[in-house]
Amino acid sequence: MRKVKVIRKAVFPVAGMGSRFLPATKASPKEMMAIVDKPLIQYAVEEAVAAGITDMIFITGRSKRSIEDHFDKAYELEAELEKRGKAELLRITREVIPDGINCIYMRQSEPLGLGHAVLCAQAVIKDEPFAVILADDFMVAEASAVTQQMVQVYEKHFNSVLAVHDVPRDQTRQYGIVSSVRVNDELEQVTGIVEKPEPEEAPSTLAVVGRYILTPRIFHHLQNVKPGAGGEIQLTDAISALIEEERVLAYRYHGERYDCGSKLGYLQATVASGLSHPEVKEEFAEYLRNLNLGA
Repeated sequence: MRKVKVIRKAVFPVAGMGSRFLPATKASPKEMMAIVDKPLIQYAVEEAVAAGITDMIFITGRSKRSIEDHFDKAYELEAELEKRGKAELLRITREVIPDGINCIYMRQSEPLGLGHAVLCAQAVIKDEPFAVILADDFMVAEASAVTQQMVQVYEKHFNSVLAVHDVPRDQTRQYGIVSSVRVNDELEQVTGIVEKPEPEEAPSTLAVVGRYILTPRIFHHLQNVKPGAGGEIQLTDAISALIEEERVLAYRYHGERYDCGSKLGYLQATVASGLSHPEVKEEFAEYLRNLNLGA
């Protein structure tokens, strides 16, 4: 019987410019934009930790130093909080990165696409299956986190897993779209994948969103796919090649997704999180109820 490794590594591609949020992202990464009181990248790392992942691999670029600083130990801040007796704030600061979690930073020298960012992690991933988590796809789940759900699917089937949900047909040009065969209510076996097809050309309305579990064979295909538009290496193209030799599953995750790469999605995520935040949810809900939306 073959030995199947557990998922213990996650790749966070964080080298993008975040141009849709300029000037906010001129000197600070979009992944450091806060939803209430945590940056997007922290929510993503917490999701990985909940899935049992211990090695966080950040594929960074220029002007991303604040991500490294965020997950580093802040000696001066901790000393000042301790001096002032701010025990709860000290605990929150220290728990930004839990004990036993490794943070690894790798530089993507050129903005050559998501596929290239994932390929940059090959030297650390080696021959293990791994997760890819896009921090600006903000996921909220009531029970287990989306990445945890996908790890459980992997541990049952030992195949690559793509998070998917149905989108309106007129939005297919914003996503990678899969064609598939039903396995059960939650799973589809992927038979094809197309990057951002026009609505009339889309094989379905089942869209891939920013969570992946991939086998290490994906690196072979990332090394061999031809660059697409703008000279970028598309992860979608490598997955399309992977489908020809391995089973790839599409998983209809349980949870809500907010596209925090867009201004509207970011605002929606902020409101939804504010309404569930234990410190402010009641007052915030009252504030929203009292808004004069017609003014």
